[in-house]
Amino acid sequence: MSVSTTTLRYPSYMNNDLVGLIAPLIPTPRLHFLMTGYTPLTTDQEGQSVRKTSVLDVMRRLLQPKNMMVSTALDRNASHCYISILNIIQGEVDPTQVHKSLQRIRERKLAQFIPWGPASIQVALSRKSPYIQSAHRVSGLMLANHTNISSLFDRALQQYDKLRKREAFLEQFRKEKMFEENLDELDNSREVVECLVKEYQAATKADYLTWNPNKME
Repeated sequence: MSVSTTTLRYPSYMNNDLVGLIAPLIPTPRLHFLMTGYTPLTTDQEGQSVRKTSVLDVMRRLLQPKNMMVSTALDRNASHCYISILNIIQGEVDPTQVHKSLQRIRERKLAQFIPWGPASIQVALSRKSPYIQSAHRVSGLMLANHTNISSLFDRALQQYDKLRKREAFLEQFRKEKMFEENLDELDNSREVVECLVKEYQAATKADYLTWNPNKME
């Protein structure tokens, strides 16, 4: 949260509007669940010495699953991909280093993007806080819209189905006025989440823009 708002708290000539930062990450209304990654993370002992970190190192590490802050299942058989990426790079950064780093990432194909949208990483440069001493020259936050977030919702569906099959905790819900007659609200909510999972799966395909949610199998 702190890094994501640095461009607002220490504004420059661009990227000083929260809506302007988030809007390019969400191409369609339903695909609006973002994942975050941060690097480098240091302990108190490591923070006593300054570490040399380059822009390329930071941007490359941000694409590694171990630096993500969301526990999503890594399914190598699924064709999950990035919908959009915004990297907020904080520290002493030369814009030419950013351009070279993006070119290296593109050449190595380190990030797989959706086939129906632009395959590019957006970068916002931010100044460091003058009140906090940092142990590294460059740090980075990634805000990513990735189809693999659907695995988190799919896991929630499986857990719900297990509890519903056992009718666990249902008596607690029936004590509430809105659930006195039936539990349709729960079933409708499950259906919404299931549709969301299917839409993220459809977003990995080239024909997503013509995909009709009303004709889901």
